[in-house]
Amino acid sequence: MALSLTIKRLLSNQPAELLVFHPVAMKLQEMLAEENFTIEEVIRLINDDPSLATQILKMANSSYYGGRARVETIKDAVVRLGAQQVSNLALAVSQASLHASDNPVLDRFMTDLWHHSHACAVGCRWVAEHAGMRHLTEQAYMSGLLHDVGKLYLLKAVERLTKNGVATVALEGEMMLEIFAELHAEQGARILRHWSLPELYCSVAADHHLASCAPDNQVLAIVRLVNAACREAGLSLSSEPAVPLTTLPELAVVGLSDLECAELAVVLEDTRGDEL
Repeated sequence: MALSLTIKRLLSNQPAELLVFHPVAMKLQEMLAEENFTIEEVIRLINDDPSLATQILKMANSSYYGGRARVETIKDAVVRLGAQQVSNLALAVSQASLHASDNPVLDRFMTDLWHHSHACAVGCRWVAEHAGMRHLTEQAYMSGLLHDVGKLYLLKAVERLTKNGVATVALEGEMMLEIFAELHAEQGARILRHWSLPELYCSVAADHHLASCAPDNQVLAIVRLVNAACREAGLSLSSEPAVPLTTLPELAVVGLSDLECAELAVVLEDTRGDEL
């Protein structure tokens, strides 16, 4: 089924300001990118949104992040994890709340998309840690989290259009998958650039479905590998058949062993129970 040019034009021309990011989380990213902030400013900004602060503390105390002592305040979280990791957590937990819709068809897609994005983020961080790339763990995490943000944008655009009585045909499952395949990489990169996020994340969003990637782009290789692992684990919206990780060229770039690939599958499976 060829995607109608009318639907494609309508979706491609939706405003970049559609709600796909939390304003506090974006302010944190901007603050840290400019490198002209104090820890007190980070803490104050997060505490201005009690709901967001609560979710960050919940995540900071999860088994994945938690240390021996319980984190009781945002200040404790920043001291333990660092401002960058707390900022990335803020974006992650706020993203979870945005993956919801009053429309049951769109809500199902958004829920599945969140499970995929969260699993991919956790998996990318795990791979960076276990492949001798610890200096890339936060970049890998964020790249995994945001690589499919174009799909969330398109879902929000379809939601907006259908509420206005337009593009109701896009609510069919097959049509949504076709829309994703044609538009999500292009639209994801557009949205990330609109919000002035680092070019690394923009290029990952744009290129994670290319036939091949540059061998020197380690973060992109990680995302492509984990994306494939998510598909193999059934944590994906894609209707394409899973490809065995051992056949992927990204494996040589990343350098995971067969045993580590098996461990990655367990890490991804464990994310199914995560509630943000």
